Amino acid sequence: MSLEKTNRMNYLFDFYQALLTPKQRNYMSLYYLDDFSLGEIAEEFEVSRQAVYDNIKRTETMLEQYEAKLGLFEKHEQRQQLLQTLKRQVGTTPDVTATISALENLE
Repeated sequence: MSLEKTNRMNYLFDFYQALLTPKQRNYMSLYYLDDFSLGEIAEEFEVSRQAVYDNIKRTETMLEQYEAKLGLFEKHEQRQQLLQTLKRQVGTTPDVTATISALENLE
């Protein structure tokens, strides 16, 4: 699995985990955040490795569908790019720098 996909899934999980079932949250958290293998998760929950795999794949699809409809991750990325541009444009003016930092901390 690529680092890019892992990072994307971690972000999508952060944004949309409240929309998932407890089992989906557990599997995704163990797989993506704690780097458990499918076999380790299967052993932990006393289910087959295939059941874990299927659940994770369905959950990944759901997360991508939520993102397609709501766009929270895309908007987050755009805000980060705009904040970086703003930082470059204004330099180190203390008041503006403090305001930009406050905006970043709202994330």
